Amino acid sequence: MKIPPRLQPLVEDGLVDDVLSQLMSGKEASVYVVRSGGKICCAKVYKEIDQRSFKKAVTYREGRKVRNSRRARAMEKGSKFGRDEQEKVWQQAEVDALSLLLKADVRAPIPYGCFDGVLLMELITDADGAVAPRLNDITLTKEQALRDHALMITYIKRMLCIGLIHGDLSEFNVLVDGQGPVIIDLPQAVDASANNNAKWMFERDVNNMANYYGRYAPEVLETQYGKEMWALFQAGTLTPETELTGVYIESEVDADIDGLMAEINAVMAEAELRRARFMDEINEEESE
Repeated sequence: MKIPPRLQPLVEDGLVDDVLSQLMSGKEASVYVVRSGGKICCAKVYKEIDQRSFKKAVTYREGRKVRNSRRARAMEKGSKFGRDEQEKVWQQAEVDALSLLLKADVRAPIPYGCFDGVLLMELITDADGAVAPRLNDITLTKEQALRDHALMITYIKRMLCIGLIHGDLSEFNVLVDGQGPVIIDLPQAVDASANNNAKWMFERDVNNMANYYGRYAPEVLETQYGKEMWALFQAGTLTPETELTGVYIESEVDADIDGLMAEINAVMAEAELRRARFMDEINEEESE
């Protein structure tokens, strides 16, 4: 096929030998099947920021550390240099996240490097050597759904143990090969300890998986792995070996927030009443 303009520099530099086909075009990138060093792999071409439709990217970037102070200041000011640097950080985040997943024994494509806004990585294939389908494009038996959901929960747990949250996990960001699910698309990966939105993003990821697999195995819909894992994570007791139950019982403090607020309001009202009485007494003394 004709070489896309964004891949031309990689061809000229010898990083890509040939572009074989376009795999998909999404909200943040276009993906191509390419030959590199005699090996078939995947080239993810990130779209320019003004063409990308990924919503609320700034929410996902919160908490990411930028070591270079000059780069950090430029990014805060929003200068052209700062925007360019922000794009590099956004793209590098996926390389870093994929590397962390692999070290944590979570199945994901092997990254080969990011060059001029193009991520070269492993191409996930099925048993026949064809491009592996997305989870959304296949039909599962109940047994497969239960098995793969349990595996995904294990992967999500391992990710949280290293402080990483996918942030946009769904049946559209999971491939399936002969060994089961493979997690993809992580430029928006979230720092679990530094992002104020980490908790609801994490629970949304877990619930998205439950809702999908629950189509084939309804009992999955009754599980509460998200709340269970997050409570253990906050308590500092979550480990890759932690055996999860899928059961979570709200504590009385969590369950009775309305009651707690009522008590606080009552105390404030009583304090205000005492203050008013005190002021009345002072006014009476002054009038005498």
